[in-house]
This record gives sequence, structure tokens and C-alpha cells, in this order.
Amino acid sequence: MKASATENASVEKIAGGWRLAIGAGGASSYRDAQLDDYAGLRRSQFPHRPSAALRTSLSLRARTSTLSAAGTWGFGLWNDPFGLSLGFGGNPFHLPMLPNAAWFFFASPQNYLSFTNNKPAQGFLAQTFRSPRFHSLLIPAGLALPFSRVATRNLLGRVIAEDSSALSVDTTQWHRYRLEWGAERVVWDVDEVRVFESPVSPHPPLGFIIWIDNQYAAFTPEGKISAGVLESGEEWLEVKEIVMSEKWASEK
Repeated sequence: MKASATENASVEKIAGGWRLAIGAGGASSYRDAQLDDYAGLRRSQFPHRPSAALRTSLSLRARTSTLSAAGTWGFGLWNDPFGLSLGFGGNPFHLPMLPNAAWFFFASPQNYLSFTNNKPAQGFLAQTFRSPRFHSLLIPAGLALPFSRVATRNLLGRVIAEDSSALSVDTTQWHRYRLEWGAERVVWDVDEVRVFESPVSPHPPLGFIIWIDNQYAAFTPEGKISAGVLESGEEWLEVKEIVMSEKWASEK
């Protein structure tokens, strides 16, 4: 894994794991700390590729400094469709790919990260997206026309398969989280208890990521689009005993 952090953020080793932290600050700068295993790779080279015979599993222990972080944090697998910073890390905003992801994901109330009207869009979630493997070149044009934004969102909701469940977990306490991704389904466990299972399995290849940041993004059912960075206190995510593995689908 490679560690990276913006100004006023850090990734530090702790006993058995890592502490990812963002410093206190206003809504004028993006702050992000992350670990990933795909830095410098093209999406076609991302390392995780389950099949009908093989499943990819992620297990780790984690805790957070607060139940109400400003921004987002999480851990899991995704295709980095637009760059984690959404343009706030110094890169121009672009949306070159539709999302494929399976993760434990926290989003503050300013976020609305769902393309449907019947799935949770904020809070602590088990969440998955499966999208076609093509560049979404027509979507920015649709977003540029205010009268078409609801139609564009409805179109995305039909193109992007999505599933999620809100989780009731005290994330400030240590818990063991496990995610297993196979070609036919994804499952999420907390403390060895199954908390969610979905047939919506993202298309490979994906990369592994752990992060915490102070950004938000929203595309509401009314067609309102907003994105930015939030004022925050000092916040952190600690992770230990990280295990990425693959196993045959026939194994229990």
C-alpha cells in the first residue's frame, strides 16, 4: 500500500496499523489522508479481479475519532472514477468513468451519494455500485443544462446498478469489518455478523483504498448538484490488522 496526504493531513504508523488524520481547518482547503494499492496504475492495471471461481476479501479493524465527521471516510474497493479529490486536490474536475465500488462508506449530511430515491445517501453505509465499462462523456453535457438534470439523474439511476444499507455501528469503538467481493455478490460483516448482502457486484478491476477527507458531493432527487469542502475539526480514522486475500468460491 502507498500512503499519501494533502497539506494539513497525515498518515502515520501505529502499533499494528495506521492512523489517517486530517487537521482542523476551514472550508477553503481540501484535506485528505489515504492508503491505496493502485497509485500510479492505469485503471486497467488495478490489482483486484474476482471471477466466477475466485473471490476477493478485505478484513480489518477500525475506529474513528467521531460519529459525525465532516466529509467522507471509508475503506473498500473502487475504480477511482473521477479521482478522490473531485478536483479539490489540485486537479480539474472531470468524470471520465462511471463508478464501480464496494465498500464501507461514511458520508456527512451535506452529501447525497445515490442515484436512486429509495437508497440511503448519507451516514455509515454498506454500499456497492456496478456501472458499464465506458467513459461517461455525455453526462457533463447533461449536467450543464439545468432543466435536464433530473432527467440526467434518472438516466444514471437506470445505467448504474446500486445497492446499500445504513449501518448502526458505533464507529468510535474498535470493530472488525469484512468485505467479500465475488462475481455474483458482495457481502459485508461487522464483528463476524453478516450485516448486508447484495447481488450488485461491481465490474473489475478495482483498487483497494482507505481514506478520510473533508469533502462533500451531492446530486439530489430534485436535480441539485453541489460539491465542495467543509470546515472540520481534527478527525482521524485508525485501522489495524489489514488483510487482503483471495480464495476459491467453493471455500467457506
